[in-house]
Amino acid sequence: MDAPATDARAFRIDLGDHRLAAVRVDPAIVTPGRAPLVLLHEGLGTIGLWRDFPAALAAATGREALVYDRRGYGKSDPFAGARGTDYLHVEAHDVLPRVLDAAGIERAVLVGHSDGGTIALLAAGRFPGRIVGAAVEAAHVFVEDVTIAGIHRAVAGYVPHLRDRLNRHHGGKTDAVFAAWADTWLSEGFRGWNIEDELRAIACPLLAIQGADDEYGSEAQVLAICRGAGNATPLMIPHCAHVPHHQARETVLTAMTEFIAALD
Repeated sequence: MDAPATDARAFRIDLGDHRLAAVRVDPAIVTPGRAPLVLLHEGLGTIGLWRDFPAALAAATGREALVYDRRGYGKSDPFAGARGTDYLHVEAHDVLPRVLDAAGIERAVLVGHSDGGTIALLAAGRFPGRIVGAAVEAAHVFVEDVTIAGIHRAVAGYVPHLRDRLNRHHGGKTDAVFAAWADTWLSEGFRGWNIEDELRAIACPLLAIQGADDEYGSEAQVLAICRGAGNATPLMIPHCAHVPHHQARETVLTAMTEFIAALD
């Protein structure tokens, strides 16, 4: 995660019943009084899979950044048990505020990718005074056929290629991480999952980014976000798939920097 004009420090966040791996990124030049960035990874993600994007965004915006592995992922403590279909709500409404409290963050700008984007939307709706803005990439607000098809392809290609790639980041947790993601999204109980009604509670500005060639979702997700939330800006990126911050890095970095500059 090293990048020019930043300093990254690894530490552990103690939430009492479990501990999370985290990295705090400090830019060389910090704009005083601005809410820090909190980056929320995807459903198979870790701190490391962001690569140097958090450092680049921190340097570009002049804001401190916090990146952490959710429970069960990367270097954080393992899952405590089976995951429910409400896991995104649990992360947004219960775990995230505890993370912010433990890290001493009163107000935050959320930057979320995929599952992390959905968590950011749910948190923005629940904590309007604490979340001052959210930039989300490839966030889901309902389940699409293209999502299910993409996950089936991932399951078919899990061994050995995807498993080997994920193992570098999750180690002995790899199979549990993949199963929790795939089994939840492919379950019958999750097929009707939908948070569109909850978007109406979001008062802060949003930036909703999606690749036009995203293998796990369509433009309908961005349209639903902008239709439901009152102050959302859409950005569809052509010739880009599910990971815009890597596949269209400069476009995303510029868009997020301009969006974040207008926030407190």
